[in-house]
Amino acid sequence: MSRTIDIAIDGIRLSARQAGRPDNPCLVLLHGWPQTSFAWEGVIDELGEDHYALAFDLPDVGDSRGAPRSAEKAALADVVLAAAEQAGGQEVVVAGYDVGGMIAFAAARDHGARIKGAVVMNTVIPGLHPWAKVLADPRIFHFALHNVPGLPERLVSGRERSYFDFFYDVMAADPKRLGEEARARYAAGYARPEALTAGFEWYRAMAKDAEHNARKIRIDTPMLYLRGDAGPAATAIEDYAQGLRKAGVERLETGTLPHSGEYAPEEAPRELIEALRRFSRSVVGGDQRNSRLAGSNAAMIAQ
Repeated sequence: MSRTIDIAIDGIRLSARQAGRPDNPCLVLLHGWPQTSFAWEGVIDELGEDHYALAFDLPDVGDSRGAPRSAEKAALADVVLAAAEQAGGQEVVVAGYDVGGMIAFAAARDHGARIKGAVVMNTVIPGLHPWAKVLADPRIFHFALHNVPGLPERLVSGRERSYFDFFYDVMAADPKRLGEEARARYAAGYARPEALTAGFEWYRAMAKDAEHNARKIRIDTPMLYLRGDAGPAATAIEDYAQGLRKAGVERLETGTLPHSGEYAPEEAPRELIEALRRFSRSVVGGDQRNSRLAGSNAAMIAQ
């Protein structure tokens, strides 16, 4: 069974759900907005059977305390990797969705020597195609709203549950997969003023993230990009893959998760566990020349 641990790093305290033995390969699991590590509750114990799984509350949300030095995703990746290393993680694969996916990409781009691979899910990476198209989509209004200093805090404070419910209901393929307990926990996880601001700061840092990511470098860290198959973005997965390749990702695999929208761990837990295990096996240990990553698209995950 998973348990909760606290890790002090860089003057802040990160809370994490922990499952499995530290001598197994480490899976660092990162949630998105507006959620906490509770999103991984339904999958972490099974992942802990053959991995050392660490699902973090991102800095200053949920049970984590203390603002990071920056909300830029490269800085957040450094913090969570340092915490995983301090907790004994080795042969690390970082997996995240939404904002957590942006951080997973930053781990591969900017801290590649510290990890074996990255799984990026259900997100667009700031500065990478189709970033401009996503920002221009009126359905993605919250990127602009959350970027305004102070205003979203004034609008959302005390109304976290109703505001968050809007996104769960719109962005999940089946909103009932996000149950009452989960929704209540997420609202509580952002109820402190510092937590609500921490979440909005992720958006306010995206312009700097985009500028940073636009500088192409060679990214040798193997990467798996996944999207849920619900909604129009799933059919444009090659757009996202094209952006990653143009940014320098050399070893890219793509796939879809069936009957799923934004919230992969809750909407497609069985298929996600399978995908994470398969990818981890392909990049941790063994002869990577025999992996099927080298710039190819994987077969779609069984539906």
